[in-house]
Amino acid sequence: VQLQAYGGGLVQAGGSLRLSCAASGFTLDYYTIGWFRQAPGKEREGVSCISSSGGRTFYAGSVKGRFTISRDNAKNTVYLQMNSLKPEDTAVYYCASSRVRPISSSWSDEDNYVSWGQGTQVTVSS
Repeated sequence: VQLQAYGGGLVQAGGSLRLSCAASGFTLDYYTIGWFRQAPGKEREGVSCISSSGGRTFYAGSVKGRFTISRDNAKNTVYLQMNSLKPEDTAVYYCASSRVRPISSSWSDEDNYVSWGQGTQVTVSS
């Protein structure tokens, strides 16, 4: 059971990147998937989350309106489209899976997530 996040890179402020979270060894269909990030010297924080059906999505206030989470269960992949990137978005981004139905008060609670992928670095230059 593995998750792999990829798609990071170096981009100028105002640019876009699309991160992907792919699963191997299990299907994502029944899992909530969350994206988290950790900037140097800071704690890891929740960025976005999508329910197993894709019908419920949640975003951190700092990315709302700029990032879009989506999933393609046929491809066993969850995406994070990041637009209008800012230098403060620089971080290592992780995806994680959860069997907990996400709600607004706890979608970013890391205790709900059981499997984590390795991170992908996103660097936004000013």
